[in-house]
Amino acid sequence: MATEANKAIVRRLVAEVFNGGRLEVIDELYAPALAPAAKRWITPFRASFPDVHMEIVELIAEGDKVVGRFTCSATHLGAWLGHAPTGRRFERVDEVSIFRFRDGRITHAWSLEDTLGRLRQLGLTSQHG
Repeated sequence: MATEANKAIVRRLVAEVFNGGRLEVIDELYAPALAPAAKRWITPFRASFPDVHMEIVELIAEGDKVVGRFTCSATHLGAWLGHAPTGRRFERVDEVSIFRFRDGRITHAWSLEDTLGRLRQLGLTSQHG
């Protein structure tokens, strides 16, 4: 069934690319038109947080879409958003992504993540703003 195959692609994205650091797999998972954009944000994120670990909390699939809810933990070991590495960790930051698929590849991705929570855990912003 296509929905299960699409969920398997998201599982590979998390396990192999985010958690495993195998950036070359992006070309297998994303449509050719979207793969360069995916590499432009995943590559520097992994450089900033090389021990990143994403956990899949929930995957819901319908038609050509998969919605994923994730938590993300990592140590800040490289520059990120203009901030020098702190060596601090963030734990279980919430993220939600909606992926659209065609022919077994991701053709569109939209994500929402708790960047403020991540910044706070890293000590890069105050607790109040």
